[in-house]
Amino acid sequence: MKSFMPPKRTLMGPGPSDVHTRILEAMARPTLGHLDPAFQTMMEEIKEGLRALFGTSNALTFPVSAPGSAGMETCFVNLVEEGDTVVVVKNGVFGERMRENVVRAGGTAVMVDVEWGKAPDVDEVDRVLGEHPEAGILAFVHAETSTGVRADAEALCAVAKKHDCLTIMDAVTSVGGVPVEIDRWGVDAVYTGSQKCLSCTPGLSPVSFSEAALDRVRERTTPVASWFLDLSLVMAYWDGTGGRTYHHTAPVNPLYGLHEALVMIFEEGLEASYARHARMHKALAAGLESMGITFVVDAANRLPQLNAVRVPEGVDEASVRKHLLDAYDLEIGAGLGPLAGKIWRIGLMGTSARQENVELCITALADGLNRHQKNVDGKKALAAARAVLAA
Repeated sequence: MKSFMPPKRTLMGPGPSDVHTRILEAMARPTLGHLDPAFQTMMEEIKEGLRALFGTSNALTFPVSAPGSAGMETCFVNLVEEGDTVVVVKNGVFGERMRENVVRAGGTAVMVDVEWGKAPDVDEVDRVLGEHPEAGILAFVHAETSTGVRADAEALCAVAKKHDCLTIMDAVTSVGGVPVEIDRWGVDAVYTGSQKCLSCTPGLSPVSFSEAALDRVRERTTPVASWFLDLSLVMAYWDGTGGRTYHHTAPVNPLYGLHEALVMIFEEGLEASYARHARMHKALAAGLESMGITFVVDAANRLPQLNAVRVPEGVDEASVRKHLLDAYDLEIGAGLGPLAGKIWRIGLMGTSARQENVELCITALADGLNRHQKNVDGKKALAAARAVLAA
């Protein structure tokens, strides 16, 4: 074997996003023991940073030592017991993954199926909750990565509270790119990932739980099925009020990276980060629309950081993506499920949400389309994007 030297790519797919050099440099710092006092001081700073990022005062806020899917499972495996009923809103791939978690935890999932590319109808969710008074949890995706839809989280939480339900929210693609206010909205359990708008490396999943959610955990009559994700065990390691006890060997260097990512996002400011993501989205949209490329999601419910656009008729979408990778070292994403082969998913997340990337994407796509017998004016598209950025 020889040392692996990865090619230098520009990552504009659905994740991971480009990782800033400051984060990579932070991860290269000397490894400490996971019970070292200096490392524990950093752990407390991470928890404080995550609370500010989530908009919460929840004591139980920490990064799960695994990717976002483990954060999702942490929420479900702790809050769902055998026989529980959970209403799950599904408007894409990740709502389906929520359903799978409910079933594997022994619960019954009542589905609210929404057309892919559409936002959940709060009135429909209200109706389904009313028909299932036995339900104790409403689960939904705030930012559906497979479609680029943003749900009205505040309204969904309000209707859940009306029916005396806890809420579990997937915020993997939203945190850092659009506002997330879990205390103000009334979210009881939330999970995100390190590799999206935080521009950190994949492998960590920040989570947060309200006191109401913790009461449900305390009232369990059966053990949590996962030893590794059992909150009552893992928090003995993350609890800074007493002596930490060994639970698992934490991913020390990736946590350095998450800490640096939090430092960077607060240096910029959360509001400034949201504004940057929105501005880059508007520029990208102007350029793409100039080439005749349309969006799957209407503007009112569209995520600025995850742009799902329709592949022009007659174009081999996989061939264009391959051209972008081969000729421009640029990665964009394909569609999933019923949208496979029909859309591209273009990420503008974290460090990837910058002018150079917007211009590269427009230039590369114009070239790719022209090479596939779809004539577009790349210079005009670039001018449209630049006009937005200059405004």
